[in-house]
Amino acid sequence: MKDLPIFAKKKSALVKIGNIELGEFPLLLAPMEDVSDPPFRALCKENGADVVYTEFISCEGLIRDAAKSVIKLDIYEKERPVGIQIFGAKLDSMLQAVDIVEKSNPDIIDINYGCPVKKVVSKGAGAGILKDICLMESLTKAIVERTSLPVTVKTRLGWDHDSIKIVEVAERLQDIGCKAIAIHGRTRAQMYKGEADWSYIEKVKNNPRMHIPVFANGDINSPERAMHIRDNLGLDGAMIGRASIGNPWFFNEVKHYFETGLHKQPASIKERAAVAKRHLEMSVAWKGEKLGVYETRRHYSNYFKGIENFKPFRQKLVTTESSGEIYEILDSISEKFAEYSF
Repeated sequence: MKDLPIFAKKKSALVKIGNIELGEFPLLLAPMEDVSDPPFRALCKENGADVVYTEFISCEGLIRDAAKSVIKLDIYEKERPVGIQIFGAKLDSMLQAVDIVEKSNPDIIDINYGCPVKKVVSKGAGAGILKDICLMESLTKAIVERTSLPVTVKTRLGWDHDSIKIVEVAERLQDIGCKAIAIHGRTRAQMYKGEADWSYIEKVKNNPRMHIPVFANGDINSPERAMHIRDNLGLDGAMIGRASIGNPWFFNEVKHYFETGLHKQPASIKERAAVAKRHLEMSVAWKGEKLGVYETRRHYSNYFKGIENFKPFRQKLVTTESSGEIYEILDSISEKFAEYSF
């Protein structure tokens, strides 16, 4: 993407999802499978995320009481406001799932109409529903009527470039009670290739009939891009996904840039090691020693990405089975690479 022009800040409106007040231009942590679990959400919340969302949860899995789906319902007070995201394509299953989700007492119920992966789309769920906008509308309406919680939607521009109707889709979702919409700036056909096109999201926001918050998602990987979305496109907030992986500080980096026009100093090795320890500690507290250690392994390479001669330490981090020993390895990383700057 070309360098983005920077204009003087426009006064942003205060954003609300239902009755939940989020201030000006909130930053939302996107729902990401195998990433947005309670420990990671807590770290992002501590580092500036205004709203966090769970990993997406299968409605079919919930009503079967599948352990992998049910554990994703775990939320903690320190995360609030938090949204639980569900996906499905069958009305009865989705309504039953909403009843189950409500018992976890989230602040928001979010519906995934954007996941592009084949195993989800082939069942007509996620981005698969972009082929049938009337079904999307009827499912959303039924869910809105089923719950007293605010219902939001995350979706894409369309199934492919020839079927982009996001301005109409957003308006229809608003009219049946959706309280906010987050739009990924790609079609399902694009998957995650190419660049996100935010111009269609701007068109949604500029529709004079739209009054619910419109959030941009996709390729918001720098403070400058977040500022462009706020000041030049006039959108209501940014939903951050991949830019936060290994970098939960990203939310505060954006806010610092908004306030000062300057880039915040990247997290030091000491800070990265400390956050990795906190991540592991919370994972173990949540899932127990064995599973907590195992599931945190996927995050270490992201926390320490780009460090030369780090391979032996990474190997130790992903093979050691004791959390106590991993804490010691992280301490040694903090000491050995203390002078490294990102």
